[in-house]
Amino acid sequence: MTYMDYTHALLEQMPTGTPIYINRLASDLAEHFSLDEKQAAAATSVAVKRIMDGGLVPDLRFYQKGIYYRTVITPFGEKGIDKEKLIADKYLLPDKGYETGLTLLHYLGLATQMPREHLIATNIAKECVRTDKKLGVTIKPPKVKIDADNKAYLQTLDALELLDKAPVDAEKPYQVMAKHIQEYGLHYGKLLFLADRYYNKNTIMQLAHTASEGGYAI
Repeated sequence: MTYMDYTHALLEQMPTGTPIYINRLASDLAEHFSLDEKQAAAATSVAVKRIMDGGLVPDLRFYQKGIYYRTVITPFGEKGIDKEKLIADKYLLPDKGYETGLTLLHYLGLATQMPREHLIATNIAKECVRTDKKLGVTIKPPKVKIDADNKAYLQTLDALELLDKAPVDAEKPYQVMAKHIQEYGLHYGKLLFLADRYYNKNTIMQLAHTASEGGYAI
């Protein structure tokens, strides 16, 4: 089997709309043929170009440098790439970001208003808030580097920080937050530690109100 045959087989297995990353194809190629990283990258680039030029995968489309996808014709035209998956891969996974802002409050049931802005706290945003116009999201730096252990805690504290700033219309917001904390198995001691270190006094007070509703004392 040639490099192109192998790459062709990989592309044929890809679901419609799913982002296809050249670097991931190259990793598969490197492992299968025992190539080094540089050899695999060059071989994959050549193989994908020949496949595209030859129309060997007719529904394969170019999205941007290093990213392709397979499409399908619908009554409304060609199906595009899955942007939610692109957003997740670029800013959220694995454990490098989370949804925040009004979208988070809406998800938690604290606000019925559907926000226009899609805000993500992510380690990818190094110094300031900026908008990724192509994906339609705004990203901002987190209070502290996000990892698997603190992600749910920081997201919860972000929601508490927003309670006095956002159009919250839940009747009992502290009960909503207490239920969320319980369902996710979060510990109030760790929430308090992070709130004291990285958030303001108002967030600590919101946490105290939530703990009271949940039957805990801080």
